[in-house]
This record gives sequence, C-alpha cells and structure tokens, in this order.
Amino acid sequence: MKTFVHFLKLIRWPNLVFILLAELLFHFCIYRPLYPHASVIVDVNFYYILVTYIFIAAAGYIINDYFDINIDQVNKPKRVVVGSHISRRWVIFWHLLFSVLGIYISTIAFPFKQYWHIHLSNLLTILLLWFYSTNFKKDFLIGNVVISLLTAWSIAVVYFSKFTIQEIIHPNVNDTANFRFAKLMVLYSVFAFILTLVREALKDMEDMEGDQKFGCKTLPIVWGLKPTKVYIGVWLVVVISILAFIQLYVIPFGWWYSIVYCMAFILTPLLIVLFKLKKSFTSNDFHRLSTYIKIAMFSGILSMLFFYFLL
Repeated sequence: MKTFVHFLKLIRWPNLVFILLAELLFHFCIYRPLYPHASVIVDVNFYYILVTYIFIAAAGYIINDYFDINIDQVNKPKRVVVGSHISRRWVIFWHLLFSVLGIYISTIAFPFKQYWHIHLSNLLTILLLWFYSTNFKKDFLIGNVVISLLTAWSIAVVYFSKFTIQEIIHPNVNDTANFRFAKLMVLYSVFAFILTLVREALKDMEDMEGDQKFGCKTLPIVWGLKPTKVYIGVWLVVVISILAFIQLYVIPFGWWYSIVYCMAFILTPLLIVLFKLKKSFTSNDFHRLSTYIKIAMFSGILSMLFFYFLL
C-alpha cells in the first residue's frame, strides 16, 4: 500500500486530476454545447486523447523526478520518492511504459494520415518533457517557456483532436461554432500559458537554494529576486487586464454570475499575488504565492462550467 502511495506521488496525481478535469470540462462544457449533433465517435475519440495525454503527462512527471533527485534532496528532502521508495530502474520502466502507451493509444482512434498532427504532437510532447528534465529546466527561461507551452497544449490538444489536418489547414471560416470554439481554445490556452509562466518563476524563487547548488540558471539566479518579481508582476498585469476586459465585454450579455465568479475566484487571488509579491522574500512566502496561482488556475478551469449554460 505504501508503495502505491509513493507511486501516486511520483506521477503527481493532483496535477493529473487537474489536467483530466480541464480536458473533460473543455469537451463537455464548451465543445458539446457548440456541436450538439456531433457523433458518438467524437466522444469515444475524446476519451482516447484524454487517456493518451494523462499517460504522457505522468511519464513527464516521472522522468522529471528521476533527473531532479539531487536538487529535490536539498529543496524538498521529505518528498523525494526516486531511490528512497521506488528504485531508479522501476522509475525508468514506468516512464517508458507510459510514454509508449500514450503514443499507442492515440493510434487506435486517430488514423495517421488524417491526424498526423496529433501523433506528431504526442511525440514532441514526450521529447520536450525528456529534454526539459535533462537540460531545459536548468537553462535560463527555456524550461519555464516549455512547461507553459505544454500546459497550454493540454487544452489545445482537445481542440485539435476534433479536426483532421485538412480541416485545420482549410477551416470553414463561415461556421460560427468553429469560430467560437477556436476563440475559447485560445482564451483558455493563453490563460494557462501566462499563469504557468508566473507559477514557474515563483517556484524558481522558492527552490533557489537547491538550484544554485547544482548550477541551474533560473530567472532569480541569473537576474536576482527583484527583476524576477518585476517579470512576474508584468505578466500578472497582462492577465489581469485581459480578464478585466473580458468582464466588461460580457456585461451587455448579462452574464452576471460568471462576472462575479471571475472577480471573486480568479481576479482576487491574482491581485493578492500582485500586491504581496513586493514583500515576499522567503521560500515559504513564494510557496504561498504559488498556491494562490494554483487557486486562480483551478477557478479558471471551473469557469468552463458557465459555458455549458451560456453557449
């Protein structure tokens, strides 16, 4: 039983649940209302892409912990699983198994000729997660951007799995449903991208001690704390401004419940981070700010529920 618990920690099960929830809500609360007459095959294929991405994400978390063992022993010694509770050989085995399953499962539902963009993206995701763990994570800014892009892709992949490569290259621009679906995909993907950039920078500040010891060139190590805070502040202002503009835009539609929800559960945590950032200096301070970003991201994902009734 203890081994299973440690295995769940290894694959970061809360993060996998987060991905699972985001993709489920995007499919059922946004895609389904826009395309009420979509075939049953579309739903079946969605479950294949869902399982595929969960396996690939789990493989990414596993390999990240494998290569981060030395740094984690400094930053989070009580949370180290690799080597302490699960042998390094088994860790590599689970990484390879989940990666292969991720690629194989998608081939069952998506013919390669029509959906080669999905199969290519799966392979690229696995490779990027590998190189993030071995190289990119230690490089200046590159690792943060890679993880942010992959987080955004966890939502975008659901969108692109609905269309063949021909439909993507030659979209029906006159189809209102297609336009709204694409617009919401971009909105949520950009939201995920920016907030992940912010959270990764906060994590870099939280983990400075271990990162510096092992030669990582993260933002706070290269720039220092103050410039990194400015960097985070700029991104927060950008995302807060976008969300505030959207709330003003939907006022004429009378979407009051969604407006109040956004202000209370998304904008408020982001504003708290923005105002507390200047007075934060310790690892615990940055950890608390990172938690607020998690709350905002989780609330943002749950906001998809409103579109089930509004679209």
